[in-house]
Amino acid sequence: MHIAWLGKKTPFCGNVTYSREITNALMSRGYKVSFLHFGQENDDSIDDPYNAEVNLPFIYKSQIYTIPTPKSSQILLRSLQELQPDLVHASLTLSPLDFKLPEICQQLNIPLVATFHPPFDSHWRNIKSSTQYLTYQLYAPTLARYDKTIVFSQLQRDLLIKLGVAPQKLAIIPNGVDTDKYKPGQSYFKQQFPDHHLYVYQGRVAVEKNVESLLKAWKLSSLKNDSRLLIVGDGHLTPNLKGNYNQDDGIIWLGAIADETKRIDILRGADVFILPSLVEGLSLSLLEAMACGLACVATDAGADGEVLANAGIILSTQGVTTQLKTVLPMFSHHPELSSLLGKKARARILEKYTLHDNVTKLEKLYLSLHNRILI
Repeated sequence: MHIAWLGKKTPFCGNVTYSREITNALMSRGYKVSFLHFGQENDDSIDDPYNAEVNLPFIYKSQIYTIPTPKSSQILLRSLQELQPDLVHASLTLSPLDFKLPEICQQLNIPLVATFHPPFDSHWRNIKSSTQYLTYQLYAPTLARYDKTIVFSQLQRDLLIKLGVAPQKLAIIPNGVDTDKYKPGQSYFKQQFPDHHLYVYQGRVAVEKNVESLLKAWKLSSLKNDSRLLIVGDGHLTPNLKGNYNQDDGIIWLGAIADETKRIDILRGADVFILPSLVEGLSLSLLEAMACGLACVATDAGADGEVLANAGIILSTQGVTTQLKTVLPMFSHHPELSSLLGKKARARILEKYTLHDNVTKLEKLYLSLHNRILI
């Protein structure tokens, strides 16, 4: 089967990782994959393994959304006519093109699947989450025109049903991780801090990630003598936060690390993973940390609370600083807690969130849509 995948390659974010992991897994299973993405003609694609690659012109592109040029829809239509895929899968990039895709694919009689990533807080408890709710309201009528929309959790599915998307149009296939790569093991990074308890945050340093609440709690917890907090990631808030919370507080800013091997090495060396987000979809960083056997602490934003049920510590998105101030010292005072929760986290991933099992579910979805067209 030939899949035309519409997704992101840059800038680095969860959507980029999702597209890379799924398309690589599909190709390893013998699928023909063509990759369509917002990029420039001179983008370096020498090492890309795809059967075909199409650059769609854009005016602006960020980690959150993309503004395409007016001619991008014509280029997309022409490219699909030439490629003649059996199915189009759009890992939605939050762009105006998302709303034109159903019309384009209906014109060409090609089944259309979407993966809908936008983060949310199921309880709508803060300004950021209410803004995300508007995104769901905006997209719901269009998602109803896709042949199938993949969501990551029951909470996300229920929300879209309330907004008018028919239940049969929705499929729950959560993010998954390669548990052969992401697993407990020796860490070279840990050798730099043999006598310290290591806590780690991995993700964008942005408002919705609520990193400042973590930093405030860390400073109030007075853990700097025997512990270190590692910040893996970057964002527009980094300069300001780095100036106020630094190495004197036991905080180490490692920046964005593109090398996956290095990121895995850091995770393996850490004891506790913290994700203080106000809104989420289903955090790949959380899944990766769980797969590496870290004790995990996360808010119940998006599907993260569902993932951590009985396998970690779940916080409310309200009063994160106060909660973390109480929780963080527990791991230093009771080291056995990290080991216990780390084993539970790894078991939870193996139970429901492996890349292998979830790609198999995706294959079944593709086949059902393809057979429907043939009939």
